[in-house]
Amino acid sequence: MNITLNQTDGTNAQLKVVLEEADYATKVDQQVKEFSKKAQIKGFRPGKVPAGLIKKMYGKSILVEAINKLLQEEISKYIKDNDVKLLGEPLPEPSQENIDWDNQKDFEFNYAVGLLPDFNLPLDKSVEGYTVELDQTTVDEAYENLKRQFGKTTNPEDSEAGDFIYGDLKQVEGEFESKTLIPTNRVVEGKDQFVGVKAGDVIRFDIRKAFGDDNSALAHVTGLSKEVVADLNGEFEFTVEKINRTEPAELNQELFDKLFGKDEVKTEEEFDAKIRETIKENYDREADNLLYRNIIDTLVDNVDVELPNEFFKRWLQVTNEGRLTTEQIEENFDKYLKELKWSMIKNKVVEENELKVTNEEVVNSTKEKMLAQFNMPEVPEELVESMNNYANQYLQQDNGRNYINEYEQLLAEKVLAKLKEKMTVVEKTISTEDFKNMSL
Repeated sequence: MNITLNQTDGTNAQLKVVLEEADYATKVDQQVKEFSKKAQIKGFRPGKVPAGLIKKMYGKSILVEAINKLLQEEISKYIKDNDVKLLGEPLPEPSQENIDWDNQKDFEFNYAVGLLPDFNLPLDKSVEGYTVELDQTTVDEAYENLKRQFGKTTNPEDSEAGDFIYGDLKQVEGEFESKTLIPTNRVVEGKDQFVGVKAGDVIRFDIRKAFGDDNSALAHVTGLSKEVVADLNGEFEFTVEKINRTEPAELNQELFDKLFGKDEVKTEEEFDAKIRETIKENYDREADNLLYRNIIDTLVDNVDVELPNEFFKRWLQVTNEGRLTTEQIEENFDKYLKELKWSMIKNKVVEENELKVTNEEVVNSTKEKMLAQFNMPEVPEELVESMNNYANQYLQQDNGRNYINEYEQLLAEKVLAKLKEKMTVVEKTISTEDFKNMSL
């Protein structure tokens, strides 16, 4: 067997593999013997089918399978041994379609190869980071949201602004009719009609005017799709059946325990400090995410590297056959290039800094996310074993895809943390309102 790599320019090469019969004959004979043991052919006992008959009946398919497997193994070994940095995988040239599998003994296989050149990371570039300044308005909004979220639902006789009114919605001149819940805060025109009503009252209104010509609001109220409600208009009647109102939760020990665990917070002062701390942590996390996006954009935009663009387009089409058209690849190619550059940057940082993610880190991260879903600060001792089993089962699902995803996420976090250390971060203090607008 002879494998050669001939570089045609800075980013492209041709990989040629020459096979002689001696390179694959033993493997083919082994496959024939294995097939003979398993084949069930009329007139022969199981495992006693002659090798000659197997070759006659299945020889071509066995040969093709054995050679393809040998090619994959040897090409992978060659790439690894010679430390060839490839984009994707080698792509077979069309000439391989002309192979005469029935008569040829020696074979030549040619592949197009996209090369990824070495490059320098532009770590001298500065990036903007943010320190979010917490204001009282944001704290007050958090209080209102918590009181509403943990509030108690009541059913008063008369409605007020902010209530949810349940009843029967019917088109005056049409066939639409459905039970629904109307949030009075979503009503734009004629809001007074929905205040002070009680069970049995009938409200008549122009549905499009009432909800400000907002198809999202109309879809929410009617249960229809946005496409359908786009043509919905005219007079509707709504027969009130029930008023739903959320009474704000009181700031007491019951609420403190629900939010932070039993007796973790015991006074309103401690509660206020904890709320502020939680909000600040959330904003700090979002600020870090925004900083990381700035780091990625800055490096990708400034990295000086030549890429095999035409090979990349062909590789995208081959590996996504039936899912991506040539037009879609051209339209989104800048996005694909950005993703490729970031992948190259990430791999370079991992290699240069010997970053690793351990199995323990993957499992612990998974358990932390599960605890957050259950709103549990830590695993009770009696549930430790169950939580470990649950985490391991989750990570093994989908042929280990969940494990790979968690591993890759942790590795990306380590890469970004390392880049944050190495690059100059220009910190900027910003209000919560400006930060919200920036994050949209």
